[in-house]
Amino acid sequence: MVVTSTPRRWVALPVFLVVVALVAVLGSLSASDSAAEYLSLRRPAWAPPQWLFGPAWTVLYILIAVAGWLTWTARGWSPAMTLYAIQLVLNAAWTPLFFAAGWYGVAFAEICLLWVTIAATIAAMWRIRRPAALLMAPYLLWVTYAGALNFAIWQLN
Repeated sequence: MVVTSTPRRWVALPVFLVVVALVAVLGSLSASDSAAEYLSLRRPAWAPPQWLFGPAWTVLYILIAVAGWLTWTARGWSPAMTLYAIQLVLNAAWTPLFFAAGWYGVAFAEICLLWVTIAATIAAMWRIRRPAALLMAPYLLWVTYAGALNFAIWQLN
C-alpha cells in the first residue's frame, strides 16, 4: 500500500474539493433556468421540493471529494481513481442532458450509466479504503432516487 506523505496528503484535500466543486459549477452553468423548468414539469407526487436539491448536492459533493481524497492518499492513482474520475464526468453530463437539452430519456440512460459507475467506484474503493467507499454510499442512494425521478418525469412529460 502506498500512503501519501502527510504534508502532500493535506494539500491534496482542497484540490479534491475544488475539482468536485468545478463539476457542480459546470452542471449548474448548463442549466441556469433549471429551477423554473423543474417547477414547470409534471412530477410524481413523491418528487422532492426544488429547494432540497441545493443542500443535498452540497453535502454529497463534499462526501464525494473526501472519498476521492481518502482513496488517493491511500493508493495514489489506481483503477478506483479512474472510476472516480469517470463518475465525475458522468455526473457533470447529466444536468445539461436533462435541463439544457430536455432529453429526459437520454438523461435517464446516462444516469443509469452513472449509477453503475458509482457502484463500481464504491466496490473499487472498498478494497482500498472502506471509509471512502462508505462516504460514496449516500451518493449512490441519491442517484438511485434521482434516476427513478428522472424516469418518472420522462414518462410524465
